[in-house]
Amino acid sequence: IICGFSVVYLLLSRVLNLPPENLITSISAVPISQKEEVADFQLSVDSLLEEDNDHSRPDTQVQAKRLAEKLRCDTVVSEISTGQRTVNFKINRELLTKTVLQQVIEDGSKYGLKSELFSGLPRKKIVVEFSSPNVAKKFHVGHLRSTIIGNFIANLKEALGHQVIRINYLGDWGMQFGKYVYVQVNKEAADDKSVAKSAQEFFQRLELGDVQALSLWQKFRDLSIEEYVRVYKRLGVYFDEYSGESFYREKSQEVLKLLESKGLLLKTIKGTAVVDLSGNGDSSSICTVMRSDGTSLYATRDLAAAIDRMDKYNFDTMIYVTDKGQKKHFQQVFQMLKIMGYDWAERCQHVPFGVVQGMKTRRGDVTFLEDVLNEIQLRMLQNMASIKTTKELKNPQETAERVGLAALIIQDFKGLLLSDYKFSWDRVFQSRGDTGVFLQYTHARLHSLEETFGCGYLNDFNTACLQEPQSVSILQHLLRFDEVLYKSSQDLQPRHIVSYLLTLSHLAAVAHRTLQIKDSPPEVAGARLHLFKAVRSVLANGMKLLGITPVCRIFSRCPGWSAMV
Repeated sequence: IICGFSVVYLLLSRVLNLPPENLITSISAVPISQKEEVADFQLSVDSLLEEDNDHSRPDTQVQAKRLAEKLRCDTVVSEISTGQRTVNFKINRELLTKTVLQQVIEDGSKYGLKSELFSGLPRKKIVVEFSSPNVAKKFHVGHLRSTIIGNFIANLKEALGHQVIRINYLGDWGMQFGKYVYVQVNKEAADDKSVAKSAQEFFQRLELGDVQALSLWQKFRDLSIEEYVRVYKRLGVYFDEYSGESFYREKSQEVLKLLESKGLLLKTIKGTAVVDLSGNGDSSSICTVMRSDGTSLYATRDLAAAIDRMDKYNFDTMIYVTDKGQKKHFQQVFQMLKIMGYDWAERCQHVPFGVVQGMKTRRGDVTFLEDVLNEIQLRMLQNMASIKTTKELKNPQETAERVGLAALIIQDFKGLLLSDYKFSWDRVFQSRGDTGVFLQYTHARLHSLEETFGCGYLNDFNTACLQEPQSVSILQHLLRFDEVLYKSSQDLQPRHIVSYLLTLSHLAAVAHRTLQIKDSPPEVAGARLHLFKAVRSVLANGMKLLGITPVCRIFSRCPGWSAMV
């Protein structure tokens, strides 16, 4: 943590007679303000008093003033004041500049992750199940959100030092799969009434181990995974394990036997097997686990998969990333695991997300993910071609796809994951405003500055040369990165990081217009270059966590920025 923060901890620790670690979550960096200069850190008096049940205490504002009067400035803390239920601290400007920039450069990709906020964090084994497309069908665009959200969660957990196992649990079994394969092989219309019956019979053959049926199944499965791996490569996503419902066709029968042995399995008049989670016959709490013909269901296979993963990985947490329509399903699966005697069911977590509406290409409704990827690449190439470049890009298709993916991911991650949102191609590709395109522009522009001036100016710098309001605002914002990472690690919402990076990019664009490097005295140019390098480093770190690959060159002129050098 930076020197100023540590001094504030120790100062308050002495006055309040509390261990410094008790103050970690009560002290935060102050959000920047465009209207006025703000302090660097603030102590929330409310959070300090949360556990104090003494109702006779004076109000929080009075408490804040009394505490501020007991504190004294020193060579590190230059000013102490009070705000709304806070005590505010301003750090010596040269010290703030030196410690923040040094820390960003020294910590590199670990900046923000070495914070006191994460100290003592136990290293865990975490399973993340995400994407999970249906085999024997092309990769549907409906699986995009699960893929990019799951990838973000896995990236964040890994960055925090946890051991992460990324699992792609394919929809490669069950009645639906039987129908896909049957229709493909027999070339019959999917809405033919006889198809459902024939698909059911085909699935029964699979469950019974029919050699011909299994051979067809294996062929479709292998071809599908080959196609998915190619699409995942374009997305920059990988998996440690390709699993699937088929892996648990036998183990699901063991689950049924276990449920029966515990007296939890009930047979219905129709011949199906159910589990009553309410214990009193409440129909909304009935979960079907076996069809009348004895074949397994999605829930049964999920139970078998969870038990198998605990045996295999002994995980501390298992996270399922699916749409909110499966909320009840996972509630029932976790509840069944618990009544089966598996206490570790409490370690299982469902991260639900909303629906994307209106994702269409110029040719009409989008069904397949690859259509979306091709569309974003095409649109971005057209945007790039419309602006003259000073240098030819080595691989314009790759750059266009990376910028386009950034645009797609930022639009998706800006709001609450649980919210539905309306997709807009025009909004996605805006180069001004809060978009992924603007983030990529900013990174490319800052990289260009380093390429042009880096050799001559990055050896040493004078901190006294970075006292302008624009510099201070950036430094104060860099201070907050660890808090943003902490917030996202707590609720698994990427929007905190997205908002932070967009603000950082806007601050950098404003600073670049006033803090010139070219024709400035060497020590001033050097200090400013260090500042912009720190911004680019943190920007790149945050983008990578979100699943975005930063690009180093796009256009000769970026909106909101002066011309590329």
